[in-house]
Amino acid sequence: MYVRKEAVLSSQIEGTQSTLSDLLRFETEAISGEPVDDIREVSNYVDTMMFGLERMRQLPLSLRLVREMHQRLLDSGRGGTKSPGEFRTSQNWIGGTRPGNAMFVPPPPNEVMTCLGDWERFIHEDTPGIPPLIKAGLIHVQFETIHPFLDGNGRLGRLLTTLFLCATGVLRQPLLYISLYFKSRRADYYRLLQEVREYGTWETWLEFFLEGVAETADQAFETANRIARLFDDDRERIVRESERTGSVLQIHEVMRTSPYLTAASAAKRSGLTVPTVNAALDQLQKLGIVEEATGRRRGRVFVYRAYMDILSDGAGS
Repeated sequence: MYVRKEAVLSSQIEGTQSTLSDLLRFETEAISGEPVDDIREVSNYVDTMMFGLERMRQLPLSLRLVREMHQRLLDSGRGGTKSPGEFRTSQNWIGGTRPGNAMFVPPPPNEVMTCLGDWERFIHEDTPGIPPLIKAGLIHVQFETIHPFLDGNGRLGRLLTTLFLCATGVLRQPLLYISLYFKSRRADYYRLLQEVREYGTWETWLEFFLEGVAETADQAFETANRIARLFDDDRERIVRESERTGSVLQIHEVMRTSPYLTAASAAKRSGLTVPTVNAALDQLQKLGIVEEATGRRRGRVFVYRAYMDILSDGAGS
């Protein structure tokens, strides 16, 4: 769920409107028709993060992996025509309508691979005097400055921060949604990246970056504790008040990983029959633990509302 929250927040920085609820309802096939581009982009981000973590078991954090991840990130949606998985061979720019009036013009195409080679070497260099968190902040700025793709650089650069911290053992799981901090201070985020490029203000950027890591880590820790308390309290209520304790506990367990759920998906995940699942969901609804989100009689969608409220803090409901 933290990966999904990071995906939503990182995409919101780029202007998408999707919320965490939108993403989870899309994943449970609760939104009918074709998914909007915003939701598809966020879903691609989640897929890319999980792919990157799995791929690092066979492949180091490298330009090859970066290209593979970019291919998945832009697999569909608005970026599908922007050369997914290919480093750019044309000039791009940030802000403005052309390089001449842009806020920032990244390296020209013929310099991109040289810059990326230096960037990759720095990732793998033995730098005992640079703690991993500092190194992560430096790697992020440099990637965004090289801007090696035609699209998706911001999202991929933020994703790589979490991936690098996992690769170095700072994180055992991708539990840092630092994009919450970047989103809440978006103007400062972009300004400080640009000031490094123009004036070399690395220390100011790193102070901002480290404050973000600390603030987000504290919030992630507190959020995890709140979720754990909610699960324990609701489990106790089910044992104390439910008429079908066994099956209700099973569905409650499923909803811990899928806060939006249909009866069909619950049956598939739990191995219970659809009538048993419906009875369990009705019990959870009577206990006030879940609520029905559509108002329909058929194709009902149930949401673990209190859980979603905790998860969605800062990411839209």
